[in-house]
Amino acid sequence: MQLSLGTVLPSLWERAPLQTLFLFCAILLILAQYLHGRRHHLRYLPSPPSLPILRNIFQMDFKNPQITIQKLAREYGNVFRTHVGSSSFIMVTGLPLIKEVLVNQGHVFIDRPPFPIHFHTFKSHGLIMSNGQEWRHQRRFTLMTLRNFGLGKKTLEDRIREEAGYLTEAIREEKGQAFDPHFQTNNAVSNIICSIAFGHRFDYHDSQFRELLKTLDNTTVLLGTWECQLFSMYPRIMKFLPGSHQKLFREWKKLETFVEHEIKQHKENLNPEETLDYIDAYLKELSKNNIHSSFDEENLIFCTLDLFLAGTETTSTTLRWALLYMALYPEIQGKIQAEIDRVIGQSRQPTMADKEIMPYTNAAVHEVQRMGDIFPFNVVRLATVDTTVAGYHVPKGTVLMTNLTALHRDPKEWATPETFNPEHFLENGQFKKRENFLPFSIGKRVCLGEQLARTQLFLFFTCLLQKFTFQAPPNTQLSLDFRYGMTVSPASYQICALPRVM
Repeated sequence: MQLSLGTVLPSLWERAPLQTLFLFCAILLILAQYLHGRRHHLRYLPSPPSLPILRNIFQMDFKNPQITIQKLAREYGNVFRTHVGSSSFIMVTGLPLIKEVLVNQGHVFIDRPPFPIHFHTFKSHGLIMSNGQEWRHQRRFTLMTLRNFGLGKKTLEDRIREEAGYLTEAIREEKGQAFDPHFQTNNAVSNIICSIAFGHRFDYHDSQFRELLKTLDNTTVLLGTWECQLFSMYPRIMKFLPGSHQKLFREWKKLETFVEHEIKQHKENLNPEETLDYIDAYLKELSKNNIHSSFDEENLIFCTLDLFLAGTETTSTTLRWALLYMALYPEIQGKIQAEIDRVIGQSRQPTMADKEIMPYTNAAVHEVQRMGDIFPFNVVRLATVDTTVAGYHVPKGTVLMTNLTALHRDPKEWATPETFNPEHFLENGQFKKRENFLPFSIGKRVCLGEQLARTQLFLFFTCLLQKFTFQAPPNTQLSLDFRYGMTVSPASYQICALPRVM
């Protein structure tokens, strides 16, 4: 009488001693792990020890994560993995590896991870958090529209120079007394992107717009709080609990409402024969029959929000770092002003044509970006397929961060890495580009507004130092304390802007 395999195996299983069963299971697990390693022929990423469920959460300093990451990089090398909640992060340090992941494997690390905190606000739309064909179509359309409205042209430069005049007058109203430059710089920078997106600027005395800029600032700071980080790790629990994440959602809704109101006004006043701004251009794109399916009014809201948020926060934050460094390094400020007086004088405004013959000023702007380090770990990416980095296996779905802080503070590349020193970008008195300088990232998702930001930084910075000398208020010690949020921004400070008498 024949016995089937289905009858024999259960019978043997029931009669086997318990120790034999445990040994059998252990052999199977070891064999499975061996075959898995043989299949990939790869090493697994080094990683600090972690706890169950919470993983590496207690090793992270949410107020100053740069310190934690630099310590881990020294201990575990240029590529290591950390685990926070259910997410796995790979941190890459050093220019060769950053180029490898963002350029050579740019097609692999091209998506944004669907972090719950971002999905709850941005969803998966817009220019920053979208992926795939939706991202490609929205980015291509936005770049084309920005160029149509003057990006890289004299017309946009004239608009920035005009706004620089308004900013100068707003600061002159402070009459040399101590003030916080946050609002004025925010308003000036925001007006440039507002003129492109909405077709108009906002007066510095507009109380409603001032409140909106406060909402924007709150949003960028709240994104860095520990409650918002926990929301991304444990959204099902955190959505029922109070905390800064709930305030973030309320503040974000105010920004959405502002943009929705602007779109409504544009729809009511749309002229088919004339395209005045980004919203006009997008609304006309929506009227076409052959557009990509991602073009809809919801994406218009989020693309406009991305332009408004990124176009305001990043450049404004860098300018505030610039004024702070000028007050802290008066001898460097004096050298910049001497160059401004020699090349431009006081009878006209700076232009972008002046940049090529003002190497010290140009170097100082770059040094502000290096030391300000407003995106220490770049904007996160996601591995779309299994891959390898430095011989290590990186599975699909791994979140990638690139260590720009280490790149911009590498003692092997910078003579005085922890000190503000424009000489880092000078060689024989001429401006020198540095390969290890990546404030706008590189690769397929390089910052869309890089050219606009560079133009604004040079013109606003040079215009301000042409007209004012910045210094600490009497009996006040300025510091480099910072806030960690969407960007690393200087903590609130007071400064005096003394009109220059020539």
